[in-house]
Amino acid sequence: MTASPHAGRFDAALAALPLIAILRGLTPAEAEPVATALYAAGFRLIEVPLNSPEPFDSIAAIRRALPQDALVGAGTVTREAEVAELARLGAELVVMPHADIAVIGAAARAGLLCTPGVATPTEAFAALAAGATALKLFPAELVTPPVLKAMRAVLPRGTRLLPVGGITPQGMAPFRAAGAAGFGLGSALYAPGMAVAEIAERAAAFRAAWAALPEG
Repeated sequence: MTASPHAGRFDAALAALPLIAILRGLTPAEAEPVATALYAAGFRLIEVPLNSPEPFDSIAAIRRALPQDALVGAGTVTREAEVAELARLGAELVVMPHADIAVIGAAARAGLLCTPGVATPTEAFAALAAGATALKLFPAELVTPPVLKAMRAVLPRGTRLLPVGGITPQGMAPFRAAGAAGFGLGSALYAPGMAVAEIAERAAAFRAAWAALPEG
């Protein structure tokens, strides 16, 4: 499978801060100020789940607002047509709750970075074979640190595993020790209607917590 043309940018974004901001419920009116605050806090990976209000409008606004070292896209992607719309908008990220190989393949063919949701080794290997860039371990409440460690032992060397679901600044250490390459952050980072100043404060707390962790 040919690597995405954005692969180098993805590596750089993960090296800068391997935390994906999940902005579920974001509205287009909030998109630019929220994304700008997150970028200022060091975030370089931002997704707007497609069950948010007018998500493609928000994604387009964020893509226009942020520099090219930020990678922007959608979460909760479940259909190939949604991948096509993201490509049309100039987005880079396709994040999925599941590991539908048809959607993963569509993202790979479009040159987009794809992080599908997996909870088992079978799903993980199938997703990688279909062209996944990294793997979202979801839900993290189910895929615990010991499970992550066991999966990491059998997956190809260099596979990046990103737990998502209920992640807090205080809860990252066990996953990092087990080998997590980063995290997706939901309601502990952003909730609809939250003041931009509070989002920035939470973003800073997550960044500080990540920086304090020893390498996995």
